[in-house]
Amino acid sequence: MMLDPLVERYLRHLRVEGGLSVNTIEAYRRDLSKFHAYAHRTGAVLLQPLTPAMLTGFLHSLQESRLSRASSVRCLSAIRGWFRFLMQERMIEDSPAISLPAITRGIRLPKTLSQQDVTALLDLVAIPTLEDRRDRAMVELLYATGLRVSELVTAEVSQVNLDVGYLRVTGKGAKQRLVPMGEGARQLLQEYVGTARPQLLKQRTSRYLFVSRRGGPLTRQAFWKLLRGRAQRAGITQVISPHMLRHSFATHLLEGGADLRAVQVMLGHANIVTTQIYTHVERGRLKRVHDSCFPRTGRRPGQKR
Repeated sequence: MMLDPLVERYLRHLRVEGGLSVNTIEAYRRDLSKFHAYAHRTGAVLLQPLTPAMLTGFLHSLQESRLSRASSVRCLSAIRGWFRFLMQERMIEDSPAISLPAITRGIRLPKTLSQQDVTALLDLVAIPTLEDRRDRAMVELLYATGLRVSELVTAEVSQVNLDVGYLRVTGKGAKQRLVPMGEGARQLLQEYVGTARPQLLKQRTSRYLFVSRRGGPLTRQAFWKLLRGRAQRAGITQVISPHMLRHSFATHLLEGGADLRAVQVMLGHANIVTTQIYTHVERGRLKRVHDSCFPRTGRRPGQKR
């Protein structure tokens, strides 16, 4: 069966031509696997013209499996791209996905930590281990820069400028950006690079900034685990994720008066529309300013202050 090689060709095309990240490619692979499994269950034949009704049935099956709306949107995007690829390769004439309605993501506000919780997380009592010094620097840097967890664990020593205090980040689509770091993050990172990291490596070399005792980079899963452990030690009751620190970084910047465009650049969003999910914070701040400063707010005519 020629399906798997075709899928791999398509995914390779996305990686080389589209510059998509490894994580996105793997997500698309899972999405297409779901689609082809459904097609086989319903008796579809490889490259046989598929009807919009069949694709609609597949989307209904995603809803029945309680897949999140965001995952369903991505799955539909993978399918549309798959058919475009087949058209470019002249394997099909028309895409059956053209008439499919778009799935709206809906508005979902990002989950964030309060500034008090962030302070508790960053100010944990130190433990005299090399891993604690590394982990403390990682968490501080993540909050100070708003990095994605994949960008954090794949950061390289050559990307850090400790004298000036910034990090050169390679984000989605292999796009690079410069992100400043706070003084607290710079000092912790400088101490880690100068003492803890060489001891973890034990005469070995690595281009990665954050390493384990085996000399290799930490995985995303390992960082999730250590972050949740530190959150428990800090007394944070809600389930925490690395992306919550990224959201908190953006939210707290806006609460402090940062420009939305500046936040977009630091987060590495290609489109400011993506960053506008944080404008609920901006609106809230404006309302507080209005309530505290506008002389007639909340008063009826003739009402005394």
